[in-house]
Amino acid sequence: MKNNAFIHENFLLSNKFAQELYHNYASKMPIIDYHCHLSPKEIAENKVFENLTQAWIYGDHYKWRAMRTLGIQEKYITGGASDQEKFEKWAQTVPYTLRNPLYHWTQLELARYFNIDQLLSPKTAAEIYHQASERINTKEYSTQGILKKMNVKVVCTTEDPTDTLEHHQASAKSDFDTHISTSFRPDKAIMIGQAGFVNYVRAVEASSGIAINSYRDFKYALLQRIKYFHENGCRVSDHGLNSIPFTTYNEAEVTKIFNKRLENQNISTEEILKYETAILRYLSQEYHALGWVQQFHLGALRNNNSRMLAELGPDTGWDSISDYPQAENLSKFLNSLDLEDQLTKTIIYNLNPSDNEVMASMIGNFNDGSVKGKVQFGSGWWFLDQKDGMTKQMNALSNMGLISCFVGMLTDSRSFLSFPRHEYFRRILCNLFGQEIEQGELPNDMPWIGQIIQDISYNNAKEYFNFK
Repeated sequence: MKNNAFIHENFLLSNKFAQELYHNYASKMPIIDYHCHLSPKEIAENKVFENLTQAWIYGDHYKWRAMRTLGIQEKYITGGASDQEKFEKWAQTVPYTLRNPLYHWTQLELARYFNIDQLLSPKTAAEIYHQASERINTKEYSTQGILKKMNVKVVCTTEDPTDTLEHHQASAKSDFDTHISTSFRPDKAIMIGQAGFVNYVRAVEASSGIAINSYRDFKYALLQRIKYFHENGCRVSDHGLNSIPFTTYNEAEVTKIFNKRLENQNISTEEILKYETAILRYLSQEYHALGWVQQFHLGALRNNNSRMLAELGPDTGWDSISDYPQAENLSKFLNSLDLEDQLTKTIIYNLNPSDNEVMASMIGNFNDGSVKGKVQFGSGWWFLDQKDGMTKQMNALSNMGLISCFVGMLTDSRSFLSFPRHEYFRRILCNLFGQEIEQGELPNDMPWIGQIIQDISYNNAKEYFNFK
């Protein structure tokens, strides 16, 4: 890496203290990516990508949104254009992404994976495409090769309860050193008001082998899937919800609501809330029984563009931040579990930055001393996993909790080329501490602060998740 390159050794490190913290403490720490959307099939099969576009642009809705904003036609994004044409349109977009994290990520990824220091633009597109594609079309840059190259010790993908986990099983039987785990994502089992719920119940029935004719049957079938996931190494659940549901209910009410839905009868908003509260509490109790970590990703307003949703499907770049109320129901939900000593280790992520202080203060209500950092305020997520968003999240956590107990960064990505986001996070983290050392707000105690940096980068997550 050239000293005069845009991505240089002290990128984002504004003083000597930040530089020492990063280079001497953070940079060499391995990666635990405890929440992502990588393909376990591509990992198990050790896929080799044909070219840079397939590894870098396919499935990346961050890039897609930027390209659409610039006025690039969909054929060059998710459509029928060639991979090289799609890359050229991305290269056309990059110079216009200044001050968007995509600009930093793009150059950081080119530097780390391919030792390319040139700035991506239409002028450099052809050379970069051929140089990177030539490298990526080799075993060294296979999916497993990339994980090894980036020093990734654990990858935790995200699967529906009906998943067979066959690809995780294949990885577990291989000699691949990186541990490939899964997280249990039962959103479809919770969202009783959504179209397709009854069909989903039948899918759970098929995968579990349990005939589902009642709410009790459904809970039992889900429990069998939880046990199946546990037997296959799962120790984490994940929920992507607008907000945490909570209201009073009893089992008879919920049974009636579930039966109505199975019979395709209409159910009210109040009935939906009762069911969602009941099933989420049930799942959380089972997670606690098995010692899992539960994650709640809160605050996304999904699928806003119905026309494009119909054309391209979900997770293609039509989601945004919402302003759902979060605090009261979240508090009641966590408290209801804590009252029965059934609150497992929990990570809460918010998508609306106005909720930072809400989440940072909420976790302190349920950190009872039983586990270090039992309830966590999760890293800046999705629209907030950039310099400003991560800095604000860490400042809120520092002001209202203990950042020293923080389990750090995750990619939440569908791309195998996203792992430099961990480096990006660590540089921002080190710079945050380094600036305050320079200003006299923190002591110049490098061994101690360096240990805190290493804990946030890796050690805390290793201890917290206890992946086998």
